[in-house]
Amino acid sequence: MALPDFKKTVQDIKAIPPWAGKLKDGEFISYQVSYKTRAYLDLFDRYVMPDDKVGDIRYYVYDPVKHGADPDGKYPVTMWFHGLSNSLMEDGCIMCCGAEQFASPKYQSEMGSAYIIVPLCNEVREESGRVIGGWSEDHICVIKKIYDKVISDCGKNISKKFVMGASSGGYFTWKMLESFPDFFDGAIPISSGYVPNDKSLEKIEKNGVSLLIAHGRNDEMAAFDECILPYVQKLQSMKNCTCFFPEWVYNGDGGISSVFYGFEMGQHCMINWIQHNLIFDDGRYADARLPNGVTGWIRSVCDK
Repeated sequence: MALPDFKKTVQDIKAIPPWAGKLKDGEFISYQVSYKTRAYLDLFDRYVMPDDKVGDIRYYVYDPVKHGADPDGKYPVTMWFHGLSNSLMEDGCIMCCGAEQFASPKYQSEMGSAYIIVPLCNEVREESGRVIGGWSEDHICVIKKIYDKVISDCGKNISKKFVMGASSGGYFTWKMLESFPDFFDGAIPISSGYVPNDKSLEKIEKNGVSLLIAHGRNDEMAAFDECILPYVQKLQSMKNCTCFFPEWVYNGDGGISSVFYGFEMGQHCMINWIQHNLIFDDGRYADARLPNGVTGWIRSVCDK
């Protein structure tokens, strides 16, 4: 797929989204997130996992103990998967995949501290602009090796295990759950164009995995009616599954999110709202079932 080079392309903050005509009186378009980006990237350490199949995988780890958490405590591990082309931003991928704000002192406190892992697949941009080398089933084994390595290195401090990701990272979140349904305790597939079949979903449910599935109904790239609607009844019937399917994806300022880099993708960027913790800047929560946001949801799964 051909995508803009986000390192070289400037977001158009005057573009009028194709869905703008749907806005009601009092609603407005927001072009920027209100949290500070690139504020916590230095808290992540860089590692490499060798792999003959897909090439050596770079990955970043935030270690809560290294940054002040009780060395005798136990903390969840969260692994975040980026979307297509984001690995080309190297450490900026930590921001784009949704992980960065969860390393902030505020979010760490709300979760009771947590490990954060951000693996990068070896994407390449061809001259045509097409990006190849994104997440695929070929990555499953090496990503599991990375997860196991972090657990081995920090074993006495590990509690529950999570995977999450948006767009193609949402697809890969589901693939990891399908491959290891009895390994993970929680998962957050976001804006994914893929949902497993009923048999796989039933196996995930049987193993007690807690799910928070987030997908906007006006998603421009993974159309809700095509990607989610056929599965809604099944997903909503699953035990320990929270389906967050809002009419609009917002930024923290209360505006409806627009992101334009040659095409509109603001409603696909649910990950930005996730990094806002699904809580507006004025303290309002996005959903009554999630009064403490994503950090609260993670903590509630850990407390089960």
